[in-house]
Amino acid sequence: MPATTPSEPTSQDIATLIHLTRLTHLEGQVRAAKTLQELQFVAVNETRRLIPYDHAVLLSAPDSERAPYRAVTASSMAVIDRDAPMLVWLEEVVQAVRTAQPGDAPIVVEQGSLPESLRADWQEFVRGHVLWCPLKHPDDTIPGGLWIERETPWRGGDVTIVQRLAGSYAYAWKALSKRSIGWTARLKRPSLLLMAVTLVGLLCLPVRMSTVAPVKVVAKDPVIVSAPMDGVIAEVVVPPNTMVQQDRLLLRYDDTNIRNQFRVTEQQLAVARAEHAQAIQSGFGDPARKAEVPLKAAEVALKETELEYAQEMLGQVEVRAPLAGLLLYTDKFDWVGKPVVVGERIMELADPGRIDLRIDLPVSDALLLQEGGEVVAFFDALPLDSFPAAVSRTSYHAEVLPGDVLAYRVTADLASVDPRIRIGWQGSAKVYGEQGPLAFLLFRRPFTALRQFLGL
Repeated sequence: MPATTPSEPTSQDIATLIHLTRLTHLEGQVRAAKTLQELQFVAVNETRRLIPYDHAVLLSAPDSERAPYRAVTASSMAVIDRDAPMLVWLEEVVQAVRTAQPGDAPIVVEQGSLPESLRADWQEFVRGHVLWCPLKHPDDTIPGGLWIERETPWRGGDVTIVQRLAGSYAYAWKALSKRSIGWTARLKRPSLLLMAVTLVGLLCLPVRMSTVAPVKVVAKDPVIVSAPMDGVIAEVVVPPNTMVQQDRLLLRYDDTNIRNQFRVTEQQLAVARAEHAQAIQSGFGDPARKAEVPLKAAEVALKETELEYAQEMLGQVEVRAPLAGLLLYTDKFDWVGKPVVVGERIMELADPGRIDLRIDLPVSDALLLQEGGEVVAFFDALPLDSFPAAVSRTSYHAEVLPGDVLAYRVTADLASVDPRIRIGWQGSAKVYGEQGPLAFLLFRRPFTALRQFLGL
């Protein structure tokens, strides 16, 4: 009997094999995780190898049913800020979903299923379709849950795969949690008591409150070069970071329309003057023409005004430096050919010897700052040097900075201006506040979260 030749694998067989290989590799990563943080990173970032999505957030389950889930990590982010508006809203949404549909089954969350108070922010914080999948352990406990967003709708097969992975994540989560607390059982009770007393004593030590925040060198009281009129910039003459003298030409507008308008207005004024002179001359013999003299005179005055305006606009085609200083802006090609409106900020003129330190102090790290408070700045360009400074002013209201971080703007003055420091340098600043116990310095954020939880 002739031997049968095995058939060639189909594309579907190859795709299935690749899918199973990825699933096996991902579960191997889950088993290889040594810490809970490693497991959480794998859950939000590596799951997309099997199921494509745009964004994922992992939340830990509370100890009680009424307490909200807490966001612990998010995809493509090393550290998350739980005070960010998006995460605060997401935790409230998860709590509402748990209340409306209790259980451990995955749920495709829709805007219409949320309470009225949460629907308004759906369009701002969500892009696409959302799947909420609790991480269910074999003992029916739920250590956390996955919030996954993507543009395409969720299909039954994708939900099944996510649910399968959620079980693996929950099993590893609980195993790592037990490992992290297992060492305490090996200690004797007297040792624990001695450690507790020592720890309490250390936590009561008075220390100076401090925090580290990003810092940037900015010009003090710069002169703004703004657009004098609406138009299109044709040429930027001076490159950025150049010292310029007063009245130095900085940029030119495209003057095609303005120059043509000036010439047309000149001709219209000449015509109006000729018609006015003709009306005066004809008025000696024709009373009807004499009556047109005031009207023609008004037209001449109007055209003279229009010509003055056109001439004034033509004089603003070239923008010059109002005073000497260092010219600061982004890049020539960001402005050439760009339409601008009157008053739009284009450049700055600054004195290199007069600088400030702008510190963006996150709300979560805010201290009780006073004018003259101590600051130590460390710049990336000079990593081995430190520069003392003092707080000069602090913003009253917090601002939303890039990255959805809510922060206060703190301005500090250097004790002495080092000639090496340049405007635009960035780094970190250590900001000091009042003295307090070491426990407050270490557990400031947990205390803040506890107050928010208790509503105090």
